[in-house]
Amino acid sequence: MRRAVQIQLDPKLKSKLQTIARSRRSSVRLVERCQIVLLASEGLENREIAERLDISRQKAGRWRERFSQLGMAGIEKDAPRPGRKLAISKRRKASLIRKTLQEKPPQATHWSRASMAEAAGVSPSTVGRLWRAHGLKPHLLKTFKLSNDKRFVEKL
Repeated sequence: MRRAVQIQLDPKLKSKLQTIARSRRSSVRLVERCQIVLLASEGLENREIAERLDISRQKAGRWRERFSQLGMAGIEKDAPRPGRKLAISKRRKASLIRKTLQEKPPQATHWSRASMAEAAGVSPSTVGRLWRAHGLKPHLLKTFKLSNDKRFVEKL
Protein backbone atom coordinates (compact mmCIF):
# COMPACT_ATOMS: atom_id res chain seq x y z
CA MET A 1 0.00 0.00 0.00
CA ARG A 2 1.31 3.45 -0.94
CA ARG A 3 2.11 5.84 1.84
CA ALA A 4 1.41 9.56 1.61
CA VAL A 5 4.33 11.97 1.47
CA GLN A 6 5.40 13.14 4.93
CA ILE A 7 5.19 16.89 5.46
CA GLN A 8 7.71 18.56 7.78
CA LEU A 9 7.12 22.24 8.58
CA ASP A 10 9.51 24.66 10.21
CA PRO A 11 7.91 26.90 12.88
CA LYS A 12 7.89 29.99 10.66
CA LEU A 13 6.11 28.25 7.76
CA LYS A 14 3.69 26.52 10.13
CA SER A 15 2.80 29.90 11.65
CA LYS A 16 2.21 31.36 8.18
CA LEU A 17 -0.04 28.44 7.20
CA GLN A 18 -2.02 28.74 10.45
CA THR A 19 -2.50 32.47 9.89
CA ILE A 20 -3.84 31.88 6.38
CA ALA A 21 -6.05 28.98 7.57
CA ARG A 22 -7.70 31.28 10.15
CA SER A 23 -7.93 34.27 7.84
CA ARG A 24 -11.29 35.63 6.77
CA ARG A 25 -9.79 37.58 3.88
CA SER A 26 -7.94 34.73 2.16
CA SER A 27 -9.70 32.74 -0.55
CA VAL A 28 -11.66 29.69 0.58
CA ARG A 29 -9.52 27.50 -1.66
CA LEU A 30 -6.25 28.69 -0.14
CA VAL A 31 -7.62 28.29 3.40
CA GLU A 32 -8.67 24.72 2.62
CA ARG A 33 -5.26 23.91 1.09
CA CYS A 34 -3.47 25.31 4.13
CA GLN A 35 -5.66 23.19 6.40
CA ILE A 36 -4.77 20.10 4.34
CA VAL A 37 -1.05 20.80 4.68
CA LEU A 38 -1.32 21.50 8.42
CA LEU A 39 -3.19 18.26 9.05
CA ALA A 40 -0.70 16.38 6.89
CA SER A 41 2.16 17.81 8.95
CA GLU A 42 0.50 16.33 12.05
CA GLY A 43 0.92 12.89 10.48
CA LEU A 44 -2.65 12.30 9.31
CA GLU A 45 -3.30 10.20 6.21
CA ASN A 46 -5.24 11.54 3.21
CA ARG A 47 -8.33 9.56 4.20
CA GLU A 48 -8.37 11.09 7.69
CA ILE A 49 -7.81 14.60 6.32
CA ALA A 50 -10.64 14.08 3.84
CA GLU A 51 -13.02 13.00 6.60
CA ARG A 52 -12.15 15.96 8.83
CA LEU A 53 -12.47 18.57 6.07
CA ASP A 54 -15.34 16.87 4.22
CA ILE A 55 -13.42 16.63 0.94
CA SER A 56 -12.31 13.74 -1.26
CA ARG A 57 -9.25 11.66 -0.46
CA GLN A 58 -7.82 12.48 -3.90
CA LYS A 59 -8.11 16.21 -3.26
CA ALA A 60 -6.24 15.90 0.02
CA GLY A 61 -3.54 13.86 -1.69
CA ARG A 62 -3.23 16.30 -4.61
CA TRP A 63 -2.54 19.32 -2.42
CA ARG A 64 -0.25 17.39 -0.08
CA GLU A 65 1.79 16.28 -3.07
CA ARG A 66 1.86 19.76 -4.65
CA PHE A 67 3.03 21.30 -1.36
CA SER A 68 5.78 18.70 -0.93
CA GLN A 69 7.07 19.41 -4.46
CA LEU A 70 6.64 23.19 -4.77
CA GLY A 71 6.14 24.53 -1.25
CA MET A 72 3.80 27.51 -0.78
CA ALA A 73 3.86 28.27 -4.52
CA GLY A 74 2.29 24.84 -5.10
CA ILE A 75 -0.85 25.62 -3.10
CA GLU A 76 -1.24 29.33 -3.81
CA LYS A 77 -2.23 28.91 -7.46
CA ASP A 78 -4.04 26.29 -9.52
CA ALA A 79 -2.11 24.48 -12.23
CA PRO A 80 -2.51 26.02 -15.69
CA ARG A 81 -5.17 24.47 -17.90
CA PRO A 82 -5.23 24.14 -21.67
CA GLY A 83 -8.15 26.49 -22.30
CA ARG A 84 -10.59 26.59 -25.16
CA LYS A 85 -9.68 25.14 -28.54
CA LEU A 86 -9.50 27.46 -31.54
CA ALA A 87 -12.84 27.86 -33.30
CA ILE A 88 -11.22 28.36 -36.73
CA SER A 89 -7.75 27.36 -37.87
CA LYS A 90 -4.83 29.72 -38.47
CA ARG A 91 -4.94 28.86 -42.17
CA ARG A 92 -8.60 29.85 -42.40
CA LYS A 93 -7.91 33.12 -40.53
CA ALA A 94 -5.04 33.92 -42.92
CA SER A 95 -7.29 33.20 -45.89
CA LEU A 96 -9.98 35.55 -44.55
CA ILE A 97 -7.44 38.36 -43.97
CA ARG A 98 -5.92 37.85 -47.43
CA LYS A 99 -9.35 37.95 -49.02
CA THR A 100 -10.19 41.16 -47.15
CA LEU A 101 -7.02 42.90 -48.30
CA GLN A 102 -6.71 41.64 -51.89
CA GLU A 103 -10.18 40.91 -53.23
CA LYS A 104 -13.39 42.83 -53.76
CA PRO A 105 -16.82 41.28 -53.37
CA PRO A 106 -18.97 40.78 -56.49
CA GLN A 107 -21.28 43.75 -57.21
CA ALA A 108 -19.92 45.79 -54.29
CA THR A 109 -17.19 48.32 -53.57
CA HIS A 110 -16.02 46.84 -50.28
CA TRP A 111 -16.58 43.95 -47.90
CA SER A 112 -19.14 44.15 -45.14
CA ARG A 113 -19.04 41.83 -42.16
CA ALA A 114 -22.06 39.94 -43.47
CA SER A 115 -20.77 39.57 -47.03
CA MET A 116 -17.34 38.42 -45.85
CA ALA A 117 -18.90 36.00 -43.40
CA GLU A 118 -20.98 34.46 -46.16
CA ALA A 119 -17.99 34.23 -48.53
CA ALA A 120 -15.69 32.75 -45.88
CA GLY A 121 -18.25 30.44 -44.27
CA VAL A 122 -17.93 31.86 -40.75
CA SER A 123 -20.12 34.03 -38.55
CA PRO A 124 -20.17 37.84 -38.86
CA SER A 125 -18.91 38.06 -35.26
CA THR A 126 -15.83 36.03 -36.19
CA VAL A 127 -15.15 38.36 -39.11
CA GLY A 128 -15.53 41.39 -36.85
CA ARG A 129 -13.14 39.95 -34.25
CA LEU A 130 -10.50 39.18 -36.89
CA TRP A 131 -10.79 42.59 -38.52
CA ARG A 132 -10.52 44.30 -35.14
CA ALA A 133 -7.50 42.19 -34.15
CA HIS A 134 -5.70 43.11 -37.39
CA GLY A 135 -6.84 46.74 -37.50
CA LEU A 136 -8.78 46.29 -40.74
CA LYS A 137 -11.58 48.67 -41.70
CA PRO A 138 -12.54 47.81 -45.28
CA HIS A 139 -15.55 50.14 -45.19
CA LEU A 140 -13.29 53.21 -44.81
CA LEU A 141 -11.58 54.83 -47.79
CA LYS A 142 -7.87 55.60 -47.57
CA THR A 143 -7.92 58.36 -50.18
CA PHE A 144 -9.44 61.82 -50.14
CA LYS A 145 -12.90 61.96 -51.60
CA LEU A 146 -13.97 65.19 -53.33
CA SER A 147 -17.33 66.53 -52.25
CA ASN A 148 -20.16 66.98 -54.78
CA ASP A 149 -21.59 69.82 -52.73
CA LYS A 150 -21.56 73.10 -54.73
CA ARG A 151 -21.20 75.18 -51.58
CA PHE A 152 -18.44 73.01 -50.12
CA VAL A 153 -15.87 75.86 -50.03
CA GLU A 154 -18.33 78.22 -48.33
CA LYS A 155 -18.94 75.71 -45.55
CA LEU A 156 -15.26 75.47 -44.67
